Amino acid sequence: MNRNSGIGLTSFGAVLVIIGAILRFATTVTTSGFNIHKIGDILLVVGILLVAISIFMITMGSRSRSTTRTEVRETPAGQQRTQQRDDWGTQ
Repeated sequence: MNRNSGIGLTSFGAVLVIIGAILRFATTVTTSGFNIHKIGDILLVVGILLVAISIFMITMGSRSRSTTRTEVRETPAGQQRTQQRDDWGTQ
């Protein structure tokens, strides 16, 4: 996952929190069959979880990791040294 995925999830989580808060606290409708306040509670919880997960993804996506490997070979002319560097997580 990259950093942009985390930002998109943050936005989606914020939208769910806003919709959930509106359904939970700003509506006074009574319905039969389902409770609109419970739907608001569910959307609030899911939105908060998505924001938390996306913050974790943004934090992990900003870390970079690198590995350096050195290989030494014996050749007729002497030693030949080769270095290889691999970078992960850089955007």
